Amino acid sequence: MDLGKLFSKVVKTVKENIETEQRQTTTAPKPQPAPKAAEPAFERERTASEWVTFFREILTSEFPEYSLKENVAVTNVVGFATDEFKLYKSRPQQAYKAEWGQPYTFVLEQAGTPQGVVMLGKGHSHDSNVKYLISRMYAKKLGIPYINFYTQMPNERDYVIGRIRKFLN
Repeated sequence: MDLGKLFSKVVKTVKENIETEQRQTTTAPKPQPAPKAAEPAFERERTASEWVTFFREILTSEFPEYSLKENVAVTNVVGFATDEFKLYKSRPQQAYKAEWGQPYTFVLEQAGTPQGVVMLGKGHSHDSNVKYLISRMYAKKLGIPYINFYTQMPNERDYVIGRIRKFLN
């Protein structure tokens, strides 16, 4: 057999094998990946907006006796004040302006009077970030409960409701 004919025969066989394989793969059903189980909300990180929505729903449905304000500047609650606080153990008393505080995520009011603030923070913000510490101290100065929640934690609905009730009663 001459080399040209042998080459043509090999090429023809390869083409036939490829066509057969293509027919089999297009008609055979493709395996489907197993459906993912719904992941609990606390097993994935929520966005800041999702956390606000989650807490807003709880506060409006579980605490209807309070009116709710969101993203409230500290000065809207205490006025333009400057006071001395010792925010850090390693530092002496220092003057801090209310306007430097982190806005309260939510303020719960009755008859226009603040009854409590709910603050959302990430990491150790409530314990170490000066903005949060200023907000906490001004709430404390007015005798308003400062109810903080860390957004890296699960914050299951029943826990949130119970914790807020504990501070407001």
